[in-house]
Amino acid sequence: MASVSSSTLIIFIASILVAASVAGTMTNGVQRLSGALGDRSVDVSDEIRTDVEVISDPGSPSAIYDNGTITLLVKNTGSNTLPARPGAFDVLVDGQYVVPSNVTVLDGETWQTGDVVRVTLEQELAEGDHRIAVTVNGDEELLEFRTS
Repeated sequence: MASVSSSTLIIFIASILVAASVAGTMTNGVQRLSGALGDRSVDVSDEIRTDVEVISDPGSPSAIYDNGTITLLVKNTGSNTLPARPGAFDVLVDGQYVVPSNVTVLDGETWQTGDVVRVTLEQELAEGDHRIAVTVNGDEELLEFRTS
């Protein structure tokens, strides 16, 4: 009878050890998931507070494109102050990625809410219809115009 009790006690202790190691592993996984969700919520919050509008007039294509230079006016209409540097803009011209050559804040030092930046791109365009997609901090705007 003593042998039954000792073997039951050994199985019970082994079960407790396995349960403790599983609980430790689960706790670590839940903590990492919680941290990742917290980081992602900050990113989503920044994207929600970011809003830009391309205010260049597609009815005046000569104001947008002139001899290999594309000039875009982009207004910050969100609640975030945004970086006004070429690396902050992702620009696709007719489906081709183009890095801005210059970004200048008009009437200010920083690109705050209500401020406008001039984005300059060096890109040759043929006559016809063109599409420019501008993405800043996850917010994408589209400009369509025709050159002649």
